[in-house]
Amino acid sequence: MATSASSSAQRADALGALLARVSLGDRAAFATLYQQTAAHLLGVILRINTDRAQAEDLLQEIFVKIWGAAGSFDAQRAQPMTWLTSIARHRAIDSLRRRQTEPQWVTARPSLDDGEDDDVLDQMPSEAAGPMELLGQAVQARAVGVCMKGLSGEQQQTLALAFYQGLSHSEVAEQLRQPLGTVKSWVRRGLLSLRACLERAGAIDAVGA
Repeated sequence: MATSASSSAQRADALGALLARVSLGDRAAFATLYQQTAAHLLGVILRINTDRAQAEDLLQEIFVKIWGAAGSFDAQRAQPMTWLTSIARHRAIDSLRRRQTEPQWVTARPSLDDGEDDDVLDQMPSEAAGPMELLGQAVQARAVGVCMKGLSGEQQQTLALAFYQGLSHSEVAEQLRQPLGTVKSWVRRGLLSLRACLERAGAIDAVGA
C-alpha cells in the first residue's frame, strides 16, 4: 500500500513538473505529457461521447486547450490528473450539448451528371489538425532557433542538455561540473527568456489564443 501511494505521488509530481514546463512553452514536455495522459483522457471522453471519431477530435482540441491553460494549474488546489480529467470531461459535455442543439443540415444534392446524389461536404477540404501539428505551426523551428541564440552560452547549453538530450538537472550539473543550484537557475532563467522571446514573436500567443 505504501509503495502504491509513493508511486502515485511520484507520478503526480512528474505530471506537475511537465505542466510547469509546458506553461513555459516547452514543446518536449508537451509531447511527453501527451504520451503519458492521452489514453486516459480519451477513455474519459468515450464515457461521455461513444463516437470514437468525435472523441479523438475532441482529444486534439483538449490538448490545445491544455497547452494554453497550463499556466493556470495550481498544485495546491488539485492533482495534475484530476485537473486534466476535469478539462476533458467539461469539453466533452459541452461538445455533446452543442451537437444536441445544432440543426441537422442536408448535405446531399442531386448530381447533374449520372443521377446519383453527391455530398457537398466531399468538395470541402478538411481543416482538422492535431495538437502537435497546431503546436508546430505556432512555435516555428526558426523562431525557436532565433530565440535560443539570444540566450547566454550557459543557458543554451543547459537547455540543450536538459530538454533536447533529456538529462536530469543533476546529470547536467555533473556533465558541466557546476553546482546543482546554479544549473537549475540557468534552466529556469533560460526558459523564462525563451518564453518571453517567443511571445514577442507571436509564437506562443498563437497557440494560447
